[in-house]
Amino acid sequence: MSKNSRRVAVLGASGSIGRSALEVVAGSDSRFEAVMLSVHRSTDWLVEQICQMTVRGVSERLKDGRGKPQNSFLPETIIITDPSADRTPLENLPPGIEILFGQDALCDYVRRDDVDIVLSAIVGSAGLRSTWAALEAGKTVALANKESLVMGGSLVTDLARKNGGRVIPVDSEHSAIFQCLRETGWEPNGNDGDGELHRTVERIILTASGGPFRTWPADYLANVTVTDALTHPTWSMGKKISVDSATLMNKALEIIEARWLFNMPASKIGVVIHPQSVIHSLVEFVDGAIIAQMSPPDMRLPIQWALTYPERYEGNATRMDWAKPLTLEFFPPDMERFPALSLGLEVAAVGGTAGAVVNAVNEVAVDAFLRRRLPFRHITTLCQQILKHHDYEMSPTIERLFEIDWWAREEASRWISQ
Repeated sequence: MSKNSRRVAVLGASGSIGRSALEVVAGSDSRFEAVMLSVHRSTDWLVEQICQMTVRGVSERLKDGRGKPQNSFLPETIIITDPSADRTPLENLPPGIEILFGQDALCDYVRRDDVDIVLSAIVGSAGLRSTWAALEAGKTVALANKESLVMGGSLVTDLARKNGGRVIPVDSEHSAIFQCLRETGWEPNGNDGDGELHRTVERIILTASGGPFRTWPADYLANVTVTDALTHPTWSMGKKISVDSATLMNKALEIIEARWLFNMPASKIGVVIHPQSVIHSLVEFVDGAIIAQMSPPDMRLPIQWALTYPERYEGNATRMDWAKPLTLEFFPPDMERFPALSLGLEVAAVGGTAGAVVNAVNEVAVDAFLRRRLPFRHITTLCQQILKHHDYEMSPTIERLFEIDWWAREEASRWISQ
């Protein structure tokens, strides 16, 4: 690798974002080096991936006439966050790779001086601790773990600003907004400076595909199966995110994330249904101008933008084919069919502990639905009910948020068992 390569720690490497990130790194012409890969339990996948990296490195170096590689496609370190994960596959790793275990090891690693960018792609609330550790150390965090901001809110953005860290969004919608907001000179440091953003922006508009049930009759939603919910019309995602897309809870969480990421009040955040998923979000300015970011649905583009910011380089993301006809459709969201959207706006408006509660309950409810213990339509209802009954705190500490997270999970499990 070039001495000028940016050293990237990929957290959640086995997920869809992590895998796309490795494709971006592999096609970056040595601009990046994935120096650390973390997984929770997927040790077999990790070893297979590293072996593929070895083969790819040998092939490319021989093709270029540069001789055998010096582990240039291999991570220096891997971290297994679940200490009880199967360690047998690790015996097949190439020599010289550091192997660490546990969440504490992950948090320690992202604080290292020789880490330039932390790609936070762990799914769920488990990603907050490592995101927090990286920002404490003043790192640039390419954030795909929306739960960090849903739970942490202003605590996370204040930490980034205080310690000189930077949060760059990886979610396609927030990446699109970020790119559009460069019109105002906005920078990803959690600070709106003198309020210029609020004076020039009328609202930000998140696009949503509408999920698999956008056109279903409302009464059919009572009989949604797991297979139905996992059949997304546009994106290929993990089970949890696919269910969130089906309930539109993913958009609710993105509303909350946008509120804190861009320091934008909930009243200035909207959602529009856009089935083609080509326009990833829009920004409407006070003079009526609207700027949109569009590209084929391919997560490699927002990942690369987060890693290369503020520069742009040629990448391996899918390109638009302008030789083919293209129709773009937009529909107002059905707030009654998808009550998660109203819930997201409510939580974004009140902040405090509300985000931690809704996020935790949703994770438990989605798991229960996948295990066929909770009907599909009850996922959002459970989030609404427990949010209503929790003891709201406006200014919690980070440790208090983890306590609330634990309480909400226990409460949700109790409600489901009843």
